[in-house]
Amino acid sequence: MRRSIRRSLCAAMLVLQAVVLFLTGVVTIGLTDLGAATSLLGGLGLAVLCLVVAGLLGRPFGYAAGWAVQVVSIALGLVVTAMFFLGAVFAALWATSYFLGERIDRERAERLVLEEEWRAEHGPEMT
Repeated sequence: MRRSIRRSLCAAMLVLQAVVLFLTGVVTIGLTDLGAATSLLGGLGLAVLCLVVAGLLGRPFGYAAGWAVQVVSIALGLVVTAMFFLGAVFAALWATSYFLGERIDRERAERLVLEEEWRAEHGPEMT
């Protein structure tokens, strides 16, 4: 069976989000009183979290963890105000990837069933 489109789209969003969250850690150095080490480790930790969750999308809890990453991204706006906006943008991209990918996977599965039925009716020589 082919790889899930939903899984591919959601993993791509999490990888892009990992870059943004790491850079948010870099930005917090100059905007907050957290300190350079705390800011960088926080950004790096969130980036690694995104990458780990992207790898876990094949597991039953993987998508729930992806939604949790979106909540954390928006909540990061309490530290860096711009993350309210960026977190909401990534949450919208995640939701689009999740629901559109699910729809594409469902329609692809339906198409494969119809193709098999057609082949059964018309024989393999017609393909």
